[in-house]
Amino acid sequence: MPVVNRIAAFADDMTGWRRHLHTIPELGTACHKTAHFIAERLREFGVDELHEGWAETGIVAIINGQGPGGTVGLRADMDALPIHEATGLDYASQHPGKMHACGHDGHTAMLLGAAKYLAETRNFSGRVALIFQPAEETGGGAERMVQEGLLDHFAIDQVFALHNAPGFEAGGFYTEPGPIMAAVDTFHIDIKGIGGHGAMPHDTKDPVMAACAIAQAIQTIVSRNNYAQDDLVVSVTQIHTGSADNVIPETAYINGTVRTFDGAVRDMVERRMAQIVAGQAASFDLEAQLRYERGYPPTVNDAEKCAFAVQVAQDVAGAGKVVPDQGREMGAEDFAYMLEKRPGAYLFLGQGNTAGLHHEAYNFNDDIAPVGASFFARIVETAQPLRGER
Repeated sequence: MPVVNRIAAFADDMTGWRRHLHTIPELGTACHKTAHFIAERLREFGVDELHEGWAETGIVAIINGQGPGGTVGLRADMDALPIHEATGLDYASQHPGKMHACGHDGHTAMLLGAAKYLAETRNFSGRVALIFQPAEETGGGAERMVQEGLLDHFAIDQVFALHNAPGFEAGGFYTEPGPIMAAVDTFHIDIKGIGGHGAMPHDTKDPVMAACAIAQAIQTIVSRNNYAQDDLVVSVTQIHTGSADNVIPETAYINGTVRTFDGAVRDMVERRMAQIVAGQAASFDLEAQLRYERGYPPTVNDAEKCAFAVQVAQDVAGAGKVVPDQGREMGAEDFAYMLEKRPGAYLFLGQGNTAGLHHEAYNFNDDIAPVGASFFARIVETAQPLRGER
């Protein structure tokens, strides 16, 4: 079955919803305008239950099917990024310094499209829980919703989510059974020395040199402490220090990210980083403190649910437009918290040759919204068919 005809018929509505959301990007859990707009649409569609205030601004809507059955969870993230938009669109961000640069406005529009269709047709048994989640980019909104009892409260049996993919064929899908996205950790290193005149370094304890040495040394964790076939990324992304060419500063700061799939590798990185920071501090005779913060766990697709989702994607897009084993990525995704508790799958939906994610010129491709909405709808109808249907 290709794109659902009824969903294709209101594609312009989805475009309108998405472009309105694009004008009002909000960050973290503070998605108040976004949540209000979503709730208004869901009430118009006639959902059976509307639950607001999850993780501050998250929404869960319930649509009952015809007859008994389980509950399928469908999730869309709805927060934006702290980026100044440079698209020049007539529906560009009206909130300076904030932008939908990752397509969460599109994810929300696709789930709204599925909601409208499912509320009209109810061609399934059991029920569907539509999860509109804040704070995917920062703050772990999915973790918070799970901690607040989302999955148990609504008796959700299985969960599915989509993310758009620039650079992949528009309307095509790809995924990977098992781990598909990495765990993400953040490290902060604060260095304190003794500052002084740049012409008299012997009177100082130079944090700049220590910062350079630490930044180089922690790269050996990847090259010399990790088995080459175990995926690992350690990236230093910030070094801040100094204020003038003739002043050796007193402090320096290093920040970066670690991406892993294996818990033992994750433990090793934290342990070795602490040893390196302490050792380098001693060698430069100054103080250095590591703060290592564990973030999202790996996103792991259930093999059976992933195969099921691939079949649904093939029904919607055609077998030739679905890659079932694209390989895993080092990016991270907080849908991982839901997949830790329930079987399900996370897929990417191609949006063609556009600016990349988190880029100031990015814009969601509205042409793929009917494809994503059809996928969500068919997941529910296929997973929980009416009695006598297959």
